[in-house]
Amino acid sequence: MARVLRIGIVAGEVSGDTLGAGLIRELKSRFPQAEFVGICGPQMEAEGGRSLFPMERLSVMGLVEVLGRLRELFGIRDALVQQFTEAKIDLFIGIDAPDFNLRLDHLLKPKGIPTVHYVSPSVWAWRQGRVEGIRQAVDLVLCLLPFEKKFYDEHAVQAEFVGHPLADSMPLVHDTQAARRQLGLDADAEYIALLPGSRGGEVSRIAGPLFEAAKLVREKRPQARFIIPAINAARRADIETHLAAAGLEARIFDNSLGAGVGRLVMGSADAVVLASGTATLEAMLLKKPMVVAYRVHWLTYLIARLLVKSRFVTLPNLLADEELVPELIQHAATPQRIAAETLRWLENEKYREGRLRHFAGLHESLRQNADVRAAEAIARLLQSSVEKS
Repeated sequence: MARVLRIGIVAGEVSGDTLGAGLIRELKSRFPQAEFVGICGPQMEAEGGRSLFPMERLSVMGLVEVLGRLRELFGIRDALVQQFTEAKIDLFIGIDAPDFNLRLDHLLKPKGIPTVHYVSPSVWAWRQGRVEGIRQAVDLVLCLLPFEKKFYDEHAVQAEFVGHPLADSMPLVHDTQAARRQLGLDADAEYIALLPGSRGGEVSRIAGPLFEAAKLVREKRPQARFIIPAINAARRADIETHLAAAGLEARIFDNSLGAGVGRLVMGSADAVVLASGTATLEAMLLKKPMVVAYRVHWLTYLIARLLVKSRFVTLPNLLADEELVPELIQHAATPQRIAAETLRWLENEKYREGRLRHFAGLHESLRQNADVRAAEAIARLLQSSVEKS
């Protein structure tokens, strides 16, 4: 009878849950007896992952905001190390959440446990000195983006570019009308999607400017209608409060439509105005005009200004190494600037079509069958570990 393969796995937010679910599925196809335990979201649990702590306890935004949660996070980390050690896991996979998972890597690797970090931290953009710690603590980095592997190769860190699962799962040509039918929207209306974020802190900082910008857009384009996704009841309540304060009418779609409500709303829109994050990649893969606006705690922003080395913060711009998408960060995220950039997308056909062609090319470059490639890379690491032991 084949020995049970025990894999520790930790995801910190919804995007990591999606990656983890695909990875668990592919690894189980190769190792049917494998067990997965750690911190899992609902998608990972549906594939057989067992969660020791709620995933949302790791979901903390910003450098300053995490300080109030340090004691709890350290407690979770220490409990996981104890559980993984007692269970004698064969491998640890940390999915994103680098500030948490890389600390786990540092504690687990000296115990002889091979370590994998899935989704490179933005070490190429800021705090580049972390690469030395990654080299010491991580046996394999699985990169979603091609320029990340190049960075690790230059620093002698074992890494594989596996592509992005979102690019695999989303069609090269998006059907906007099908998305509108799912939401019960008018086929011929002009819709602008507003995405002020999935966390309470994000919504509190960016919803006001986004909704004021929407009012300015409507002054120029009275036909415009606004649609907003809300991932849970708490975010819906936050959004409704800010809409009332702005005096803006918009239709809110909540998670009763499923975990993909944000993508469905973006997929129905003629343009998207959103907070920075993974949603910018989704909007690019949907070939949607977008404006990115983001604000963080003022101290987080000042620290980031000192440390960030990258020219851009949004994924489409990082992939293209040029500004395909307007980035309005902190003080630049004013209603006037947001509205002006949204109107440029809607009113300048040459500007719009040129950038959307770039989006299509970037989509193709990321379609690498990521779940399979990631599982294959991990299988090779496991085989190598067995041969060395």
